[in-house]
Amino acid sequence: MKLHTLRSTTTDPRERGHEIGTLYGERVRDVGARYLEHFALLGIPDATVREITARSHDALRDWCPALAEESDAIAGAAGVEPWRVAAVGARTEILAAAPAPSKGECTTAVYAPPAGGPPETIQTWDWHDSLTPDGLLLSLVTGAGRRVKLFTEFGTAAKIGLNDAGLGVHFNILRHRSDSASGGVPVHAVARRVLEEATTVAEARALVASAEVSASTVLTVVTYRGGDAERDPCDRAEGTDRAEGTNRVEDTNRVEDTDHAHGTARAEAASIEMSPSGTAVLEPGADGWLLHTNHFLDTGLADGCVTVPESVSVERYAHALAVRGGMTGRSAAERAAAFCGSDGADAVVCVRADPAEPRHEQWGTLLTASLDLPGFALAYRAGTPDRAAREGLDLF
Repeated sequence: MKLHTLRSTTTDPRERGHEIGTLYGERVRDVGARYLEHFALLGIPDATVREITARSHDALRDWCPALAEESDAIAGAAGVEPWRVAAVGARTEILAAAPAPSKGECTTAVYAPPAGGPPETIQTWDWHDSLTPDGLLLSLVTGAGRRVKLFTEFGTAAKIGLNDAGLGVHFNILRHRSDSASGGVPVHAVARRVLEEATTVAEARALVASAEVSASTVLTVVTYRGGDAERDPCDRAEGTDRAEGTNRVEDTNRVEDTDHAHGTARAEAASIEMSPSGTAVLEPGADGWLLHTNHFLDTGLADGCVTVPESVSVERYAHALAVRGGMTGRSAAERAAAFCGSDGADAVVCVRADPAEPRHEQWGTLLTASLDLPGFALAYRAGTPDRAAREGLDLF
């Protein structure tokens, strides 16, 4: 996956959408065509795709008009019908209509030190490289002046990111029996609005609860109010599309502030599981760790969990549980190595596509990411955690 970097300074959603569609029109058109083909291969009729897209876009327009306007502006500038971009934005809602659940997805691990200090996080994003040859690192400014940095696909509102108030979001898809083709608010838009508006876990929970969704997802939200949240080491870099490999991270958790030194600054974290049947909130264990893969952990929602053994969600969770202690107090690259554990490149969290499978069944770890809340930076490496450990992570 090739990562493209855009630093947008406009606070107007339509102008931002026009900017994205103008700069990356070819990629917007390409990913739209790839997803439509993917939906067909999964057995989702074209008419169903169009219906879910229309209902989800209407739901988005009611819940957050600015994000619907941004999506439409991307389409206009890219020269495609608005529904084609909206379909990518609602891809999780469309996938909820697939006859069978997916076989893979992501692993998230967040550490909120009980004694105080900045959080330490890591996530893998497992997906089909046939769908996402390109990804977007987007820096934006909201109408209220909030700065946000995020990773996403071309057409989806957000996945993994953070804001300058010291709040970050990790993203894992779930599937529940209550998921349907009714076309609710896109879950990627929920993540984006949390990044744009929330400053606390409580505010994030309220925003999630306000969205009527038709597909399931868990947002792991983490905050840190200490540290130098206004520092932005990437502000020195200009331009709209920088090559991968810049701003190498040596230690994304180096914090030099009085509050942290005195142990008064604390991290908070919660995994907010959402489904059409309701939401649930999970907090870190006594050791400060909060882990999530692709099955529900809340006992109530777990009764309706839909998954398949091939997803190895339970195995990935068990692996993260086993290695979590070795990830504390590490740089981003060291944390990635500890995330692999003694299995190294063969760790269950390092997913590699099987070329023998049909393209739409090939899964791989396309991104490893870590959030540096004190430094307001997203550390990333395209590929698996073992690659991130070997090559280091870049800083956005």
